[in-house]
Amino acid sequence: MTQPAPSQDATTGEEIASTTVPPKRTFPKRNAFSDLMSPKKPSPSKKTPPSDTPESDPARTTTFLGRDGLGAYIASPASFPASRVVYHDEKWVVINDLFPKSSVHVLLLPRDPSKQLLHPFEAFRDLDFLKEVQAEVQKLRRLIAKELHRRYGTFSALDQKRQKAIDALDGDGDSDSRHLPTGRDWPQSVISGIHVGPSMNHLHIHILSVDRHSGCMKHRKHYNSFSTPFLIDVEDFPLDKQDKRKHPGRERYLERDMKCWRCGKVFGNKFSRLKEHLDEEFEEWKKE
Repeated sequence: MTQPAPSQDATTGEEIASTTVPPKRTFPKRNAFSDLMSPKKPSPSKKTPPSDTPESDPARTTTFLGRDGLGAYIASPASFPASRVVYHDEKWVVINDLFPKSSVHVLLLPRDPSKQLLHPFEAFRDLDFLKEVQAEVQKLRRLIAKELHRRYGTFSALDQKRQKAIDALDGDGDSDSRHLPTGRDWPQSVISGIHVGPSMNHLHIHILSVDRHSGCMKHRKHYNSFSTPFLIDVEDFPLDKQDKRKHPGRERYLERDMKCWRCGKVFGNKFSRLKEHLDEEFEEWKKE
């Protein structure tokens, strides 16, 4: 994959330098998010990559340095704990981002060898593959919405209103539950897409909560990479030939003034002020 120009690379040196080293094979307790995200265990199939077994583990014999770091998860997802690899099958690996830019942030990694090292613009020319990616992203968006409800539902005024109505129905078999308050629309708090200038070599799609609340959000390029057209929703593909998002350097998305995703307030290049503001907005967003 062609490397992004330095001005259009949102990744820090620390992130690029991180080497993915799988731990010794263990069987840790699963966390709540992994339990929620995990599909039913598929039946054994001859098509399952042999790298998923401890007897054949390329992640232990191959070093995935720097921008190739995602390759370890694709090669041997079973080598990682549930806190890192959320789920995997013969087509996909889903991981919690090592440097999340929101309170919930996962990456979808396609395992198709013919697509792994392509730029998203090139990979998504295959419309059949694009449809598969779009379907998997939609599934993840729904699952992340459920995770947001699990984490923050008790703070949400709309969810509290619904829960009170449900509690009031207990023991009343004649009541019509169809007229309950709908509760919060958590799927509206999930965003997803690819970066027009990917910082990692292996094809990956971001799915994350909209809050941009994370200790790993450290500078303007981080923020703008998820708050400008630098992030393109996979549903927007295939792109028109004249789509200006194909030219991130010319559009200078990462150098734009920062604007709060929630209230629209402009912070220019004052990241520390934006960061404080995002902390405040996060608390208010939870209460919606």
